[in-house]
Amino acid sequence: MEPTRDTHYTLVDLLDRVLDKGVVLYADVIVSVAGIPLIGVNLRAALAGMETMVSYGIMQEWDQKVRAQWSDARTESGLPVAAGEQLRLKVFGSHYYSEGIYSAWRLGYFYVTDRRVVLYQTGFNGTLFETPLEAITGLAIQRDNHSFTDSERENLCLSLSSGNIVLLHALDIYKLREAIEDGMSALGLTAREIPAPPVADQSAARFLGEGEEVVYRGKMWHMMEPLMPGSTADTWRPGHLYITNKRLCWWYDFDEKVLFDVPLEGITAVAAETRKLGSMLKKDRVLDVVYEAEPGKRVACFSGDELPQWEKALNEIITRQGVVTNEEDTDTCPQCGNEAPVRELLEEGCSRCGWVSPRLKKQTPEIAI
Repeated sequence: MEPTRDTHYTLVDLLDRVLDKGVVLYADVIVSVAGIPLIGVNLRAALAGMETMVSYGIMQEWDQKVRAQWSDARTESGLPVAAGEQLRLKVFGSHYYSEGIYSAWRLGYFYVTDRRVVLYQTGFNGTLFETPLEAITGLAIQRDNHSFTDSERENLCLSLSSGNIVLLHALDIYKLREAIEDGMSALGLTAREIPAPPVADQSAARFLGEGEEVVYRGKMWHMMEPLMPGSTADTWRPGHLYITNKRLCWWYDFDEKVLFDVPLEGITAVAAETRKLGSMLKKDRVLDVVYEAEPGKRVACFSGDELPQWEKALNEIITRQGVVTNEEDTDTCPQCGNEAPVRELLEEGCSRCGWVSPRLKKQTPEIAI
């Protein structure tokens, strides 16, 4: 592939893209001489601004520790404590703030006194969150799987007398909960255990239409066509697959947009199989979805956890629409229109024109010099 130059883009544009969205590098290179492989290179790297890194769940612990150390080193005074108020706990953490179109985890130090819970940011001498202990009616621990790293973290949910539920996170979430419960107990109050609220799906909220609801969702890799001009290799990319009451769609985490979208009535067949997918993916299970598209039918490939459940859910949708598939069902080749069994097209390709589904195309391979 010959390198090209676009004079409309400058170094500033490149830096803005790297810092704002980030760049993920995946490279599997084998250097061969006279057909003999000598050197193998397996590269996995992510480059982005720290704010982008933390938003994807990368280097979060390091970022929190550095911020905590920086805050400790500052000379400004901490939370102003009223006369007679006794401090029970100070711990670094964050509060999930959402107002209008702005939402973010705001960092600071939690101060639990015998009267209130406060998140205070020393650097700006500002109170980010505050509630009296008397206003807390219930507590719960919410387990949240990060969408990009799939790592689990725990949040503390507080139910307030106003009817609101607030989310808190701390370096030691159980110590924060214990300090709040002890403070309430000293006041003769009891905090009941409430059901943990469902994890808010901020991605789905950005593309769901009026009257549209998520029926099933999960982390899923999707085999995409080349994004760069001149590239011929399909690549697996991470994201989330959604079944709503209207469509099947796949959200690409990196670009934060929907890149696969098909109405439920357009799905004609589904099959989950085991295949070798290379070193990039841990799973060898693939979900093939056949759907109507111009000028004919196409196949979308996904890989992830709980594929049998996905296959069952999609087949139920197909059955409700009166389209029941079996081993002897036939379909047409999307390239030449030749009619052949669905299994044959998915597993072997078209015998007339040589078309193969994207999942059967070879991945990038060795570079000989």
